[in-house]
Amino acid sequence: MTAVIVACLTPNSAFLRPSWTIRFAMIELLQEAYRYAVEHQDELWGAIVQHLRLVGVALGISIVLCVPLGIWTARSQVAATTIINFFNALRVIPSLAVLFLAIPYFGLSFTSAAIALTLLALPPVLINTDAAYRTIDHAIREAAQGMGMTRNQMLWRVETPLALPVIVAGIRTAATEVIASATLAAFIGSGGLGLYIVRGFSLYSIPILLVGAIPVGLLTLGSELLLGGLYRMLEPPR
Repeated sequence: MTAVIVACLTPNSAFLRPSWTIRFAMIELLQEAYRYAVEHQDELWGAIVQHLRLVGVALGISIVLCVPLGIWTARSQVAATTIINFFNALRVIPSLAVLFLAIPYFGLSFTSAAIALTLLALPPVLINTDAAYRTIDHAIREAAQGMGMTRNQMLWRVETPLALPVIVAGIRTAATEVIASATLAAFIGSGGLGLYIVRGFSLYSIPILLVGAIPVGLLTLGSELLLGGLYRMLEPPR
């Protein structure tokens, strides 16, 4: 029995041969993807820059628009019911559908892709901002009022520092979704790393597909680490 087990676990055994074949195939695919990336490095860097531009525009607009809206909805139940329900409804609409709805008005352009990604980024930022300000302990506000602070002073000196970790968590969620969905921009010729994914599918080439997919994964992981670290840094000590 022992001899059989040893024979099965030897590197040249038929039992382990399929797994080694898969590993070598994966290494070969990665090597081909690397060679393709090196040969097209100027185009690749341009695609990364375009991808980051799309992500930056979508996140920037969502933060500028939704943080003030979230502060307002946290103070008004009517505004919260109307605005948050509207933005939640946007989550039901697929990004690809928004992309193609924008084409008749803005054409096959950067603007169409940015609109679709911005609509995707809005709900997480708004909902987290609303929750951040709404859940601040009322006793903290009373203490600030007792110290003679005005409403603006309370907002910027007391409420906003307490709300920032939750707002950053919303931005973190939005960033992950937008980085992944920005690959759809390639379907309308707006560039980004989706260019290689579309090209890989059209040519039935996994190495080319990996040239787009691996950087998207790395960008997503990088945003998670960066914003996760910022969240932990801003979180108040317990």
